[in-house]
Amino acid sequence: MERTKLAELYKKYSLDKKDIYQHKHYTIITRQGIDKIQAVENIDIHYEVIESSKDYWAIKATARVGETTIETFGSALHGDYKSGNTTTWYVAEMAEKRAMSRAVLKLTGFYELGVFGEDESEDFKRRDVKHLNANK
Repeated sequence: MERTKLAELYKKYSLDKKDIYQHKHYTIITRQGIDKIQAVENIDIHYEVIESSKDYWAIKATARVGETTIETFGSALHGDYKSGNTTTWYVAEMAEKRAMSRAVLKLTGFYELGVFGEDESEDFKRRDVKHLNANK
């Protein structure tokens, strides 16, 4: 049942193998995939800063599609893997991306099927990505 539902969602949002990958126990959708889903559904998202400091940001996302509205949160704490959840200094942007991913996936039924956005955790990053060589 879950596989059938996922296949239907992948088709509905024109997601392909660039947009989805398996990570340990979870299916992950890339930033590009999240953007595709948001565009198809015309999801409107508004952000509110809940907390901000040099090392930590928490952002609330209020997202709406049609008559359905949800609220969810994204946060980012700069530090290493023991003391934080992101190694980037772009903590505000990371918190926003996490809030967006959660909002889009919750509104479209992916979350209930155990699918997460790649921005939601440093552990979810795809490690096999080939980097473009700027010299070519």
